[in-house]
Amino acid sequence: MTDDTTPDDGAAETVSDEEVEEVLQELERKRSLRGVSVVAVAVIGIAFSLFQMWLAAKGFILSIDVPGVGRVTLASLQLLQINAIHVAFGLILAFLLYPPTTGDGPISRGCRALAARTESQFGASHPVTTAVRAVGSVLSFLFVDPDLDRITPVDVLFSFLMVLAAAYFITDFQEIQRMRALGLERGRPIQEVFTFLEPIAGLLGPLADTSYAFVLGVLGVLLVLEATRRAISLYLMVIVAAFVVYARFGVLIPQNAAYVGVLSIPELGWGSIVQNLWYNTENGVFGIPITVSVQFIYIFILFGAFLEMSGAGQWFIDLAYSATGTRKGGPAKASILASGFMGTISGSSIANTVTTGAFTIPLMKRSGYRPEFAGGVEASASSGGQILPPVMGAAAFLIVQYTVTPFADVIVAATVPAIVFFFGVWVMVHFEAVRKGIGGLDRSELVDLRSHLTNGWFYLVPIGLLLYYLIIERLSVARSAWFTLIAIGALITLVAAYSEETRGRLAAIFGGLFALTLLSQFLAGTGILTALAGGGPGGQSLGAAFSATVGQVGTVAILAGVLTLATKPRLDAALLEFDNAVDDAAESTAEAMNRPRLADNGLYRLGVFLGKSMEGGARTAVPVVVAVAAAGIIPGVISVSGLGPNLVALIEAVAGGSLVLLLVVTAFSSILLGMGMPTTVTYIILVSLLAPALVDFGVPQLTAHLYILYFGVIADITPPVAVAAYAAAGVAKSDPFQTGIEAFSLSLNKAIVPIAFVLAPGIMLIRRKANWQELEQDEQHRVLQLADLGDIGFIVPEVILPIAGVFLGVVALAATVIGHAYARVTMAERAAFAVSSLLLMAPGLAVLTVYDLMGLLGLGGGEMTLVIDLALRGVGLVLFAALMARNRRRSRAEVEQRGTPEPA
Repeated sequence: MTDDTTPDDGAAETVSDEEVEEVLQELERKRSLRGVSVVAVAVIGIAFSLFQMWLAAKGFILSIDVPGVGRVTLASLQLLQINAIHVAFGLILAFLLYPPTTGDGPISRGCRALAARTESQFGASHPVTTAVRAVGSVLSFLFVDPDLDRITPVDVLFSFLMVLAAAYFITDFQEIQRMRALGLERGRPIQEVFTFLEPIAGLLGPLADTSYAFVLGVLGVLLVLEATRRAISLYLMVIVAAFVVYARFGVLIPQNAAYVGVLSIPELGWGSIVQNLWYNTENGVFGIPITVSVQFIYIFILFGAFLEMSGAGQWFIDLAYSATGTRKGGPAKASILASGFMGTISGSSIANTVTTGAFTIPLMKRSGYRPEFAGGVEASASSGGQILPPVMGAAAFLIVQYTVTPFADVIVAATVPAIVFFFGVWVMVHFEAVRKGIGGLDRSELVDLRSHLTNGWFYLVPIGLLLYYLIIERLSVARSAWFTLIAIGALITLVAAYSEETRGRLAAIFGGLFALTLLSQFLAGTGILTALAGGGPGGQSLGAAFSATVGQVGTVAILAGVLTLATKPRLDAALLEFDNAVDDAAESTAEAMNRPRLADNGLYRLGVFLGKSMEGGARTAVPVVVAVAAAGIIPGVISVSGLGPNLVALIEAVAGGSLVLLLVVTAFSSILLGMGMPTTVTYIILVSLLAPALVDFGVPQLTAHLYILYFGVIADITPPVAVAAYAAAGVAKSDPFQTGIEAFSLSLNKAIVPIAFVLAPGIMLIRRKANWQELEQDEQHRVLQLADLGDIGFIVPEVILPIAGVFLGVVALAATVIGHAYARVTMAERAAFAVSSLLLMAPGLAVLTVYDLMGLLGLGGGEMTLVIDLALRGVGLVLFAALMARNRRRSRAEVEQRGTPEPA
């Protein structure tokens, strides 16, 4: 620790894994299952991941290559069937992981109060009291899980109903296709589907005359709503349910009613509503959001799970501390870097905050940062993981689908704003460190950077490969993720089998397998096993054989590692340290099989790593799948009801032609709707409601979508429902509300940067196409290409200068928020810094606001031109430079007065 560090007595405590789990448990309210239940969840989770990996590798045709037989097709599925299976897995896991109730809700309390009043009125032994108690016991057995440790009968029932719903898509898809043209009422009733019910058809009542498909559709939508209540929030369930009710009864709104008349819709029957919400891949539960989850989101969640279970999380944290830990305010700066790295692994603000914060927050407190500030730094930086390329959060993949933009272009467009955000938080923690005299950690407390990179370089390879596949090769998102996943498996297997003793053996086995594969490709045009069985299309050229072998190098590496481990099962891998969850699972499963020594077997631990990664990916994906399934209902209702154009007209009328007002409405809507809800849900809802209006105002489509995403992310750290900040407060043992205030203050640049890139799209490296006037509004812009760099007349005034402006602007904003730069900043200077920040980052906001006010006063308006933009940025630069120079002089004067070294 450096001399200028101010220790926080008693704050040096570490955060145990149990405390981390307790914080996550309090926020997520997941069950902690044991015994058969946890095995069932693991099996279903692994099956879910295997299904998704198979889709990524093979597509919608599920087939296997059998040596000597060839390719055997098991099933050829349609998109609707795939989506249904995906949702079924997600909902079943949701019912198993999240309880119906813990008995502390208003209904449970009301039931207990009723029982108490009955006993008070009639006595404990009265038959009425006994009956009420008996009914309560039955309901408690069916629904209540107070200790979050048992699966209730209603969970099993709901899971069974979801299996029935998914099975119908597989077994009766032709009937579904027919009903999509003729209507659900043309479907078979339940007694014709299950013929054993025909003798008692008369007892089925209305069900005997109701389409089985309609019944399953209603049950399916209700199950999605119930899973949403459990895994996400009652708030979202009510919103989604309200849209479903609106689809049926929106016709009752008079068309000539003031303001709300535009919300009147044509009459829709329940059959039409259910068909569009449950049996449709364009809208509804199985619409675009779930399609994106199937094709993109899940495989990237799995990518993160494999990295996390391999020990990459702790390695990235150590890397961040090694790189910045000794600097002034080093622990907080390392927290920012670590959170950015972890954002590549986890797209969840809460998980990122708790996982990284368990290590970073105690060190920040120990170095002298206040607990609320330490928690705010971690929450602010962790929430930024969802906007940081290359992986970003689930919403980024929805942007790809909704805007029909290549993921590589989304990465390019999102890079500068994300860097500006993290840079802004970095500057704020630096100014706070200067203000409080907080130094860094002693070098002896940190790992050596060079040796750390040497020992863990393989953790960086998958991220580099992912960028190569996406940006250089321009492969699809799904293929890029799949190839990267194979690379992770191959690298971890090789590293797990590597030691000083086995490296020669490993190299020999790898070389031998590579040579055999090359030979079989050259002679038979196929792999080793198929060639030995006499299969394959025939020989091919050496060049083609070599290319095919290189394409299988991942499989060769995995086999080489497995064979090496088989020859040395007690190998102690020198470079690899799995996540604690893998070690715990290996020990517990080995003990359950009465073979405790198995936990030390390298091959067994590798298998546990694979299983735990797949199960962990499935568990992480559950709330995402549930959220996008539920949120997909809202654009489904907007589409089927024809509400969309009317809604855009209403929003534009409310905005009154003011882009500033529309941006403010969108920002507040994103924050309010996003409080306590996943960013993905906020994005899906608001993109359906507000993005078309933004595009109609001339905002580039990709810019509009990223603008909504940014403010949805801000909701995670905005009081009073700042879930990421509350998670950080649980780790920091600080006041949750004050931690939320600190996190929001540190993230203020995250609110100004999106306004800046809306008004100056060059910040996102976006420009208008040459023929933009001939195109639709959502097709008028594109991401910059290398050739654009030579257009100096565009690059300098519309890209370089605005980007430089936002970087300087966040420094001015940091001085405004912290009240310190080189020295103390007075209140008047803070106001001046705020003005310079606005002029540097978003001068158009000030100008357009003035024009809007002039319009309200009947004084006319004006147009924001590039000349005005650059002139105001120049004014902001002069003001910023003058303020910083003055602050620097004040710092020097204070140093001379104290006779102490000037802060860096």
